[in-house]
Amino acid sequence: MDISPFLHLTIELSIGFFALLLITKLIGQRQIHQITPFDFISALVLGELLGNAIYDPETTIFFILYALFLWGFLMYVIEKITQKFRKTRSFFEGDPSIIIRNGKIDFNELKKQKLDINELQSLLRSKDVFSIREVEYAILEPSGSISVLKKSKYSNPTSEDLNLSQKKVCLPVALILDGEILFDNLKSCGFDDNWLEKQLKSHKIDNAREVLFAEWKEDEGLFILKGPINR
Repeated sequence: MDISPFLHLTIELSIGFFALLLITKLIGQRQIHQITPFDFISALVLGELLGNAIYDPETTIFFILYALFLWGFLMYVIEKITQKFRKTRSFFEGDPSIIIRNGKIDFNELKKQKLDINELQSLLRSKDVFSIREVEYAILEPSGSISVLKKSKYSNPTSEDLNLSQKKVCLPVALILDGEILFDNLKSCGFDDNWLEKQLKSHKIDNAREVLFAEWKEDEGLFILKGPINR
């Protein structure tokens, strides 16, 4: 069997993979819910360029790289332009849209954003709001997500509202992940492996490899979760 086609495909996929990874690093990383329409189109085009090039035997690997890096360069330039010139952000990234104002739905804005009531309710439910009557303001973000400000009588009371004393906010720090001790995190908390070993033994655990996840929180102490280790 001729393995040259497989070797050629392996080389093209590997180069394409690392080229896309490099472009992603250059233009910055965003979470899925932060992706703007421009980012979405760019991702589709990059994937299409790579896919077509891989399955087109007449396309050389140099053409793949040129197409990827040219498109990546254009994306990089646009990112820099939007960072430097505020007025360009509206065109490339879009503007947030107030679709509920002072408790009333702006139907003109809703129509402009091509949303119906069912879609609006679905977006609100994603924010744990199950009735439009609870909403004072709702803003549709350029990414398609929604930000909600509830009416005062439906909002959760704060510690200040209840005249409660302010508590220190502590950040949880992972100490063990998939059976491996995170020594840098352990040291940043002011502990060492001897302290951790004593803590584990107090929970009847002989070895960190038995621990799926463990975290330290200054105001609550050590939390340990045993379970199957992902290897």
